[in-house]
Amino acid sequence: MTEDRRVLPWVFISTCILGWMLSAVNGNTDQTDVAALNAMFTGMNSPSELGWSANGGDPCGAQLWKGITCSGNRVTEIKLPNLGLSGSFGFQLQTMTSVTNLDMSHNNFATMPYQLPPNLQRLDLSNNQYTGSIPYSISDMTSLTYLSFAHNQLQNALSDVFQRLSKLDTLDLSFNSMSGSLPQGLSSLTSLNSLYLQNNQFTGTIDVLANLPLDTLNVENNHFTGWIPEQLKGINLQTGGNTWNSGPAPPPPPGTPPATRRNPHHKSDGSNSPSDDGTSDGGKKSGIGGGGIAGIVISILLVGAVVAFFLVRRKSRKSSSDIEKHDNEPFAPLSSNEVREVKSAQTPSVVDMKIFDTSASVNIKPPPIERHKSFDEDEFSKKPIIVKKTVKAPANVKSYSIADLQIATGSFSMDNLLGEGSFGRVYRAHSDDGKVLAVKKIDSSILPHDSRDFIEIVSNISNLHHPNVTELVGYCSEHGQHLLVYEFHKSGSLHDLLHLSDEYSKPLIWNSRVKIALGTARALEYLHEVCSPSVVHKNIKSANILLDVDLNPHLSDSGLASYIPNADQVLNRNAGSGYDAPEVALSGQYTLKSDVYSFGIVMLELLSGRKPFDSSKPRSEQSLVRWATPQLHDIDALAKMVDPALEGLYPVKSLSRFADVIALCVQPEPEFRPPMSEVVQALVRLVQRANMSKRTFGTDQGGSNRGGDDQDNTQDML
Repeated sequence: MTEDRRVLPWVFISTCILGWMLSAVNGNTDQTDVAALNAMFTGMNSPSELGWSANGGDPCGAQLWKGITCSGNRVTEIKLPNLGLSGSFGFQLQTMTSVTNLDMSHNNFATMPYQLPPNLQRLDLSNNQYTGSIPYSISDMTSLTYLSFAHNQLQNALSDVFQRLSKLDTLDLSFNSMSGSLPQGLSSLTSLNSLYLQNNQFTGTIDVLANLPLDTLNVENNHFTGWIPEQLKGINLQTGGNTWNSGPAPPPPPGTPPATRRNPHHKSDGSNSPSDDGTSDGGKKSGIGGGGIAGIVISILLVGAVVAFFLVRRKSRKSSSDIEKHDNEPFAPLSSNEVREVKSAQTPSVVDMKIFDTSASVNIKPPPIERHKSFDEDEFSKKPIIVKKTVKAPANVKSYSIADLQIATGSFSMDNLLGEGSFGRVYRAHSDDGKVLAVKKIDSSILPHDSRDFIEIVSNISNLHHPNVTELVGYCSEHGQHLLVYEFHKSGSLHDLLHLSDEYSKPLIWNSRVKIALGTARALEYLHEVCSPSVVHKNIKSANILLDVDLNPHLSDSGLASYIPNADQVLNRNAGSGYDAPEVALSGQYTLKSDVYSFGIVMLELLSGRKPFDSSKPRSEQSLVRWATPQLHDIDALAKMVDPALEGLYPVKSLSRFADVIALCVQPEPEFRPPMSEVVQALVRLVQRANMSKRTFGTDQGGSNRGGDDQDNTQDML
């Protein structure tokens, strides 16, 4: 009877917990989900037919929000097909960790949603107007079973985002303009049942699909070549409209594994067919039915009974005096190397016991009990818990709120989109004081979610100060969002000025090109040889060289790739741009000398006006460095490769010395490349020695010619 009495309190506690859980079913919606839906509503231009709110609201409560399904106080589905919606999804969907189904098909969306709920099982963005590439954040959605981007305008090569999507059953990329060969990562889709690639511009072979457990495959109307693998010929296969090789296929290489074929009647977890049956269940709340409540009751009672059993058994091994002593004593204080966090309870009956980081591995086997230890000592002694150091927010940059930046960028509208790089998109922002700023919205799949890590990155970047390095003005870290706010430069990037100029813009004169090269070299010299420890930029390219109204260069993204832990992997995924040094392609590692190589490629761009890699050129000229390097020491060949936009207005000796510096920087062996301080000195000597003819000087923006003699102009460049 004594033990029964001890069990009764646990049954009571279990009943209280059950009541709390059931009350949560009809309680207020999780505020993280509310904020994300508010932002989504604003991004979609606040369509009144949804019945949503731009601020607050309770989509899981009594108020009905069209297309939203909830379980408890968390949103689990967002289904808004066939509503003619436009705009964007906002910028907080990755915080909606309970959403498993997102259906925005048959609308008019054109802005790719790079921030998506991480635990999606179904994602349908078909029949919209998306361009560009599949967002890389999909690579982390390991629960996906259904993915469709069909009937859009995607035109880039298919990103290799499939390595971890082992549960994906259906993939539909049909009716786009995607090009290039199929990525090797497709072979990781070990559960793929249906694959639709028809009506694109894919090239190469389909050998990567040979051993997938496919039942349905459609690759019609592409530019595929090679042979159709034998393993695929027994399935529902459509291959017309390609250029297949005739005759028998060559035998597979030795050691090729046999095809693994699934039961054709196999069904993956959940239905993978489209859910549009004429009736939309998007506005219904799933709630918890009778079976669900019964399951909760049984689970809680079982857990309570097990806990009570072990406590009774454990206490029975102690003398009554020991138990009384333990009951009357407070918890023993923790030792100096132990950390315990106890959050204050919102009600007297609820105590938040979040003591440990749940991501750490825990040995759940209880240790032997020592009679002379208190409960606390027994559980926590000799178990130091490592907690990250507290990182103070930098005082020299401003902290912005999400709301501030949303207003400043027009809800991150496409009209304010300045560009997109390896780490995220950049938007123009208009602050309250009238200043124009540039806001870089870091892709959530790249930066760690821990805000302390981001604050440390911000603190490190905020310490970089140089006239040729883009200055960090502020940052934002809210709701899992990480944004950096930089100074804005009116003249855009060097890439745009070299490669996107129209008939109304004047080309860069030779002196401006030398000036840009020298300023960028000085920025790298500062990062490499002044900063301690040295900062490897890792992402030197003309798109990251921003120009002010006087065409002074400012190197952007400085420090970003050095301080983000997985930056090398992110940059390696975007390889093939023509800037990476040969050793980076082999090892994936960036060094000071790989920065020097990339800078040499930028100088080649300035000299030739060509892109580092241009597939529109003849094959022998597509790679700029391979085409140009053999000609750098041939004065006649050099004259032919100079940017035609210069119209011959350059000093020949200056051109030759400029080419000499390039040749040093793009040496295949990193040990033969000079440090940036030597590059700066070489460019300074070039400027000092150059016989700058007055005919080469003119306004960079197309106004009247500048006055002053050659010496004045030379001093300006120095």
